[in-house]
Amino acid sequence: MLKKFINAAGWPRIIIGLFLLALFATAPFVGVLVSTSLSDTLVRFGMNGVLVLAMVPMVQTGCGLNFGLPLGIISGLLGATLSIELNFRGMSGFAAAILFAVPIAVVLGYFYGQLLNRVKGGEMMIATYVGFSSVAFMCIAWLLLPYKSPTMIWGYGGSGLRTTISVDGYWHNILSDFLSLEFGHLNIPTGMFIFLGVLCLLIWLFMKTKTGTAMTAVGSNPVFAAASGVNVDRMRIVSVVLSTALGAIGILVYEQSFGFIQLYMGPFYMALPAVASILLGGASVNKASIWNVLVGTFLFQGILTMTPSVINNILQTDMSEVIRIIVSNGMILYALTRKAQVKR
Repeated sequence: MLKKFINAAGWPRIIIGLFLLALFATAPFVGVLVSTSLSDTLVRFGMNGVLVLAMVPMVQTGCGLNFGLPLGIISGLLGATLSIELNFRGMSGFAAAILFAVPIAVVLGYFYGQLLNRVKGGEMMIATYVGFSSVAFMCIAWLLLPYKSPTMIWGYGGSGLRTTISVDGYWHNILSDFLSLEFGHLNIPTGMFIFLGVLCLLIWLFMKTKTGTAMTAVGSNPVFAAASGVNVDRMRIVSVVLSTALGAIGILVYEQSFGFIQLYMGPFYMALPAVASILLGGASVNKASIWNVLVGTFLFQGILTMTPSVINNILQTDMSEVIRIIVSNGMILYALTRKAQVKR
């Protein structure tokens, strides 16, 4: 039984999980409130879960890890800014942001998928270029787009959008506060968990459909899939569109909890943590599951939350940001070094 569990979980995840448990166990002895730290971990898990989920469709069709996630994030940012520009507030504001963002993501994802179909075998390299170049392009676009909302533009009567835009008064914590539970210092953002759970269920059900099965077949063996009558290029485009749309929704979930929309270079570094999370969860470049998403996101965000707090108190100095950068980049580096393919 133990050997079976170790083979299923893998030593890397077991070691990382034990390290996270050790951090929680050490926390009370160095003056760190466990309930608060656990609360922060759960919030981060809910914030980032959908962004990590966006990796699954492209991985399953063999398009590799989606380093082009910023394209979906930009779609979400456009939806968010349009929602604020039209003064939508509350749940309707959040829903409007999704309704604006998803069609943009579908269009961008379609052309992104067409590009990836032309560079088969080099998807991750091209995806990285697409992600970085789209962020650079939008740095110009955010200055030129004709927004008028005083909440977003530079100065009174100015032009161009601010670097950081608050969603307070619009849809801040609209999911996080929904049915949230509090036990002392422990806060459970139930609404975010429900939203993530629904999306995970929908993706799981979709992957069981005829289209989802065809997508998995394309990722497993595109030659056999084509011989069986599956349109390989079409299935790849479907997966890219779906991944881009999930990225757009994911950044909106992130923003409603974070409280701010971060434009310009904001999306630049968001793909790497998502990629690292799903790899830490046990995925590879050609196979990913919902379980990989949930486990990987919790491990990544848990260690990222706990390590700076515990080490700060041990060293009696404030090095939280330095430690956070070292830990996050270390986990990303580790995850990327173990992206070998596995058998389906």
